[in-house]
Amino acid sequence: MSILKINELERHEEHSVIFPAFSLEVSEHEVIAIHSSTNVRSVLVKLFLGELPVSNGEISINGQVITKSKNAYFNQIGLYLLDDGLYERLSVKDHFSFFKNLYSSELLMDEALRMTQLEPKRNVRLSKLTASEKRRVHFGRLLFQNPTLVLFEEPDQNADLETKRVFLKLVRRLYEKGKGVIVLTSNMESALSITDKVFRLDETGLHVLDVVTDEEATDSLSKEELKSEDQVLDEEIMIQPVRFEKIPTKVNDKIVLFDPPEIDYIESNEGQSNIYIKGEMYPSVFTMTELENRLHPYGFFRCHRSYIVNLQKVREVVTWTRNSFTLVLGDAKKSSIPLSKTKMAELKGMLGLK
Repeated sequence: MSILKINELERHEEHSVIFPAFSLEVSEHEVIAIHSSTNVRSVLVKLFLGELPVSNGEISINGQVITKSKNAYFNQIGLYLLDDGLYERLSVKDHFSFFKNLYSSELLMDEALRMTQLEPKRNVRLSKLTASEKRRVHFGRLLFQNPTLVLFEEPDQNADLETKRVFLKLVRRLYEKGKGVIVLTSNMESALSITDKVFRLDETGLHVLDVVTDEEATDSLSKEELKSEDQVLDEEIMIQPVRFEKIPTKVNDKIVLFDPPEIDYIESNEGQSNIYIKGEMYPSVFTMTELENRLHPYGFFRCHRSYIVNLQKVREVVTWTRNSFTLVLGDAKKSSIPLSKTKMAELKGMLGLK
């Protein structure tokens, strides 16, 4: 059963598109992550809180819409936000007592302290806690609240290892109890550590990421190796000039697959090929030469010994001296990619320039 329904939600600011209309559902026993820029994440949070009006589209939680009944809507959702405040003069135990009474929770105090790893700090004022420990107090509030849907904003940003462990256990508990969980983060590694259901939201819309584990990738490889020679031959005959294949990258123990047009450029650093997409770096499982061969049909160009660039993303070719050139991309950071002298001549030939 769907807990969260986002229907044709979109946001524009003046003449800029923050994100076009998209729809998404989160069901019971489901954990998803939305990877986005800080600005997109902030806008989404404000839309969930009702701090920005939903001019186009709708957000509903168990059928409740914020514009119809704020109380009914907020009774369904638990929020962990980066700018949440706490009463610094109260102890951890006092906070938990307050939450327990506020939500009429049956959860035992000792269990909440154990789950948040705050037992040794139960009588310590929050003003004496570290930032990570304060974050665990917020997690405790969600345990007492027991909402249907939980939304986290950057839950493990700058958190210590113990807090990250507590957070992952909390998500597992919410999942097992049939809750819906949505995590908003600008860190892909963080998103993939939480769930395999990762979406990317930007000015082009909501896109689901292809994510497989190492085991799934190995199983897939084993099946490929079992193909008969006749099957391989048939596949070779069917090869078309235009190739449709995704490029794998490695994040922790997950393999994330990207469509070639998504890639801005590739950089080689100390023998490791790194793929850059919208300002984020993803380690590649291929060498530069292998990537050059795979991506050539999609308009990629080896502009330098250490760089491969997507020519569709290039906006300027800057000449510094007679032997020094730079390619400027059209991304948000206006990334600059070196262009060697010999490759400049080759690029001119490709563009039909003299």
